[in-house]
Amino acid sequence: MLARLWGFLYSSYFRFWLKWLWRLLTGKCELQRVCEGAKEGARRTLGIGKRGNALNAGETEIEKCVKDVMKEKKIEQKDMRFKTNLHMSLLQITGYKKLYLDVENLRKVTYDSDNEEHEEQLIELWNLLMPHENLKARITKQWCDIGFQGDDPKTDFRGMGLLGLVNLVYFSKHYTNEARQILSHSNHPKLGYSYAIVGINLTEMAYSLLKNGALKSHLYNVVPGLPQMEHFHQFYCYLVYEFDKFWFEEEPESIMHFNQYREKFHDKIKGLLLDYDVILTLQNKKKP
Repeated sequence: MLARLWGFLYSSYFRFWLKWLWRLLTGKCELQRVCEGAKEGARRTLGIGKRGNALNAGETEIEKCVKDVMKEKKIEQKDMRFKTNLHMSLLQITGYKKLYLDVENLRKVTYDSDNEEHEEQLIELWNLLMPHENLKARITKQWCDIGFQGDDPKTDFRGMGLLGLVNLVYFSKHYTNEARQILSHSNHPKLGYSYAIVGINLTEMAYSLLKNGALKSHLYNVVPGLPQMEHFHQFYCYLVYEFDKFWFEEEPESIMHFNQYREKFHDKIKGLLLDYDVILTLQNKKKP
């Protein structure tokens, strides 16, 4: 009860006067102090994201919004440090929103076996993972060798749409040796799992973390500007690589316990993403 009362009093009264006092002492508004005092990346951009109405601006409106904010806050237009830092953070904020929309749109694309581009990507996945074995047919039990559930992979893409396939292909193309190594691990007689199905499941994990905002710290630290689809794919690659390590370290009794360990891994990743300085990418460990 006391905590709630204090929260009400602080937000309604004390915070205003505290901000006023700090401005009087420093000659700078709260937004200026964040732009100049916070470390570049997530610490600065998340701090800015909690303040101001300019954050609803689109990418093309950012320059105008920066000028409007400076005018409203009575900040001199010649303060290039503030202008540059605010502009960069607003780019990151609007870029995150756009990235989510791009990822969502790709997720909504249904895999179509009559679409030549979709089919080419699927065949490319096979060739990247199984370079020494040719497919005997488009519909074949061979697909189970790379972790699909049946003889036609298109049925496994229902939940994540084309996004699931694009992620699998991206990892296999940019981290080919790692992808083949993990595929080999997935065939372990005791600890094996369905490589492609788990990969699609991890696409859902990456997507949900992006959707609920948990990826903000990571992306704001990785990208000094507009995050692109490439950066989402890179995070997915990190998940695939780390999940394989996690799975074998945990040594589950059987694949029947997959959901339990999947959630445990999910909690681990969410915990890492709480760090304002977090960067989760394989680029720090390996070269594509």
